[in-house]
Amino acid sequence: MSDDIEIDTDDLERRMEGGITALRHEFGTLRTGRASATMVEPVMVDAYGAMTPINQVGTVNVPEPRMVTINVWDKGLVGKVEKAIRESGLGINPQLNGTIIMLPIPELNEERRRELTKVAAQYAENARVAIRNVRRDGMDQIKKAKGDGMSEDDQKFWHDEVQAMTDRHIALVDKALEEKQAEIMQV
Repeated sequence: MSDDIEIDTDDLERRMEGGITALRHEFGTLRTGRASATMVEPVMVDAYGAMTPINQVGTVNVPEPRMVTINVWDKGLVGKVEKAIRESGLGINPQLNGTIIMLPIPELNEERRRELTKVAAQYAENARVAIRNVRRDGMDQIKKAKGDGMSEDDQKFWHDEVQAMTDRHIALVDKALEEKQAEIMQV
């Protein structure tokens, strides 16, 4: 009977990969001195009574390496978009030109680079926590299977499998963080 009890490691693996994917997306929003359309993705605008992503109220473009432009579709929202950018913590001062908001990307100074590495480290820690939560779910499955008659040898095997998977994904998070911090600190 206990031989048919298995832990769904594919699901755990997929969920841990999701944490890595989310981390890479968050890293993409960090400004490294080069303009990127993804850096304004987290900015939410109070449009039509709801918080709306900035890319749903205008077109985001990168016309040159140190400039992001947002062509706001509704003239009435230009002020709200500008305010959302100012309050977002991106450290960018928007410039208005009709319905186009220009975001000149300033050169990063040493202090700002250090702040961004701390933000990157926080993103990485959030990813580690997400991976450990998936690990906990896997361990809960093993405990439940123990109650269903799983042998101690099988419990140890699955425990080691889940732990190895967790260690692998934590190492990927650490590697991604190291690369991002090197990119941020590069002048």
